[in-house]
Order: sequence, then structure tokens, then C-alpha cells
Amino acid sequence: MALNSKHRWPGSDLIALSCKCPEVRVVFPVCVFPRSSSVNACVDVVLSGVKLLEALGLEPGDGKNHAVLNSRQDLKEAFTHFMEKGAAAERFFSDAESFHHIAQTASEYPGAQLYVGGNAALIGQKLATNPDLKILLCGPVGPKLHELLDDNVVVPPESMQERDEFHLILEYQAGEEWGQVRAPNANRFIFSHDLSNGALNMLEVFVSSLDEFQPDLVVLSGLHMMEGQSKEMRQRRLMEAVASISDIPTDIPIHLELASMTDQDFMSNIIHQVFPLVNSIGLNEQELLFLTQSASGPHAALASWSGVPDVGVVSDILFWILKEHGKTAERASDLTRVHFHTLAYHILVTVDGYWGNQVAAVAAGARAAGTQACATETIDTSKVFLKAPLEFVTSQIEAPSKISLNPDEPVVHWHREGISFHFTPVLVCKDPVRTVGLGDAISAEGLLYSEVYPQ
Repeated sequence: MALNSKHRWPGSDLIALSCKCPEVRVVFPVCVFPRSSSVNACVDVVLSGVKLLEALGLEPGDGKNHAVLNSRQDLKEAFTHFMEKGAAAERFFSDAESFHHIAQTASEYPGAQLYVGGNAALIGQKLATNPDLKILLCGPVGPKLHELLDDNVVVPPESMQERDEFHLILEYQAGEEWGQVRAPNANRFIFSHDLSNGALNMLEVFVSSLDEFQPDLVVLSGLHMMEGQSKEMRQRRLMEAVASISDIPTDIPIHLELASMTDQDFMSNIIHQVFPLVNSIGLNEQELLFLTQSASGPHAALASWSGVPDVGVVSDILFWILKEHGKTAERASDLTRVHFHTLAYHILVTVDGYWGNQVAAVAAGARAAGTQACATETIDTSKVFLKAPLEFVTSQIEAPSKISLNPDEPVVHWHREGISFHFTPVLVCKDPVRTVGLGDAISAEGLLYSEVYPQ
């Protein structure tokens, strides 16, 4: 896959890409039990979190983090906890009957909106807006989801199912209040009841289809959904998933999109077993911090972010990921790229010699964040603001460089032991129309503008 563009900023001036290949085929595996909804293809029910909790008769109170939601009270406490931080999170709701009642209330609430959901389907939907791309979405798709998908997304007949799976997306706006809690910025809290979809039963079928489809890129996601399985089932399926991923031809680049998780042992297993098999990963600030905590990486003692994540701290963790778990002459790992995104800025980190066009790729992701959040075709400067630090250091561990942003050249580059960093501020939407799926849109655009060097 080789995709090129020239780069200019602001985002509205970033010109369209030209594709060297006449048809780029991108495959998104969606992992399921037979006759059930898919892990990463679902219908998102998006609505105000505060309004839903009030409709459920819940009163404001103290926030508390819960790894698993077992009741409405847990839902209220977890939502409050993350709303107070302004942080995105995703949790499993264990009580099926209670979840379905909540889901029915949500879907019937005035103003609730239905969208394509799931990381893989969202990335596919974003890429499908380019007429040169063909997307194969492998996994069960219900009637409502099929109706919502772009025409460029192909769903095999065996993937069609009689019913949809619904995930609930509780959004809140910057400055929104509930009781004593005030959200510092807009974000969302996601929860679902997905026992079956975390089993990844479609992965083997997906891998076996690659010979016929001949993709130029594979995007994997949904590993976080396995947390709804028992520990024994989770470990067994992860080992089987690793075997299947290993069967993907090595000349096809693989991108893994991470999502919110709570089990550090499982995250550590993914780091050590899955990371060496993929070429690229995408993640946000919550996932990055949880990752380093799970594997005792740099700054693992940091309990949570305070405000905009420190660029030096983020840079240290990203460097560690590629230095300790990425490709080197001595290590049998394919990992050479990490695309990090947080509200205020993005960083694209690559091992030298494997990726090109990073300036355009990281800028395209930042542009996608601003346009999608504001629901505009181009960046409207009256609707966005700059939240990124104007000065920062590139490390909090080693002797750092101090960088001041230049508006004429906002994409900043620095280098550290064979690893390149490309940083860009984000023009943050003042009043976002929608926050869910932003990370997937960012990763999709970043991949679309990236060039993979043949090895």
C-alpha cells in the first residue's frame, strides 16, 4: 500500500491523496459467535448520558470506577467518575436483563441517534468514503446496521444476521453539570452486554478469506471485548487468535486498534503475544497509561492524567513501546508504528525505515478529529480552539529537547535512537456534535495517508 499527499496546514488546505494502486482493498475482521451480533460491528445508540440516567430514575452522587458494571448504581458511579475526568471509557454490563431494559429506554429516548458502531466497522465506514477503497466487513450484520453502512462496505451473505447488537454511548458536553460534577471537556462513556461477541469466533474464517480477497491492509480490533469472557476462555481464545494472526501473510501490514480495558494481566498478554505480530497500533491517552501500568513501563506509577497529558511523559511511553516491544535487529517483532491521539494533540511514532509520509498522516488524523467532531467538511476556525501546549519537552526521563510550536509549521519532528516522532496540535471543536468514533476516524485517516515501505 502506498498512499501519498502533499501537506499543508490548516487542515482545510490538506489536499486530497493520490493512490498508486487503482483499488486498495482493506479488510476488517469482526469477531463473533455464530448467529450473534459482532464484537466490532454494532449499532451505537448515542444520547446524553445525564438525560438517560435521569430517565432511569437515578440521582447525582459520587463517582467510582468499576471494572465491570453489575447494576444501575454501578453505571451511575462509573459514568460520574469518568465524566468528572472528561475521559473516555468502555465497560461491560454483566446483567443481561437490566442491560436490555436500559437499552430499550435509551433507544426510545427522544433525540437518541443510531449510528454504525464498533471500531472495525467505524474505521471501515470512514475509509469507505474514499471511492478508490473497497472494504470487506467480515462478521454478522443486522438489518439496521446494514442499512447504515456505506455502499463501499461489502458484507458477505454469511455475515448477515436477523438482529442487531446495540451499544450505548452516553455523551456529555464540556462544562455540563450533574450534581456536583462538571465535565472539563466533551467525551463519552460506552457500555454493552456482549458475552458472545468477545469469543472472536470469526477470526479463523476471516484469515482464511485473505487469499481470495487479497487485501492491502488488515485492521484488527475488538480484543478488549474479550474481557466479558471468563479468564480461561479469554486465555484460550487469545492463544488461538495469535495463531490465526500469525497465518496472515507477512507482506500485508496489520494495524491493531486498542480500546478501553480494565484487566492488567490480559493487557500484558496482548502486549507480549499480539504486539509482535502487528505492524501498527492506534490508542488514546487512557489506553496508553493503562498499557504502561500493565507492563511496568515508564511512568507506570502515574495513577491518572491531570489535564492535557504531558508530551514528555507520553513520548517516553511511546518510545518504550517501540524500543522494548517493536522491531529491532535482535527482536522478532513486526511492530514499527504507533499512532497516539488525545484531545489536544496527536503523535505518530515510527521505527526508521518502515513508514513514510508521516507529516501528512498525522496532520490528516488531526484534521479528521476537528471536522468530524464539529460535523463540518473542512475546519471552520470559528468553531475550534487550540488546547495543545505551545511549548513542551520531548522527554521526562532522558535529556530532553524543548520545543516551541510554530504556526507556519505545526507538525513538529524529533528523533530518538532510531525512532521518529511527529507531533501535531489538534484544532479542538468547541461544541462537538459527536465524540464517539473520533479515535477510529483519526486512525483511519492516518493509515490512509501513510506509506508502507516494502521490506
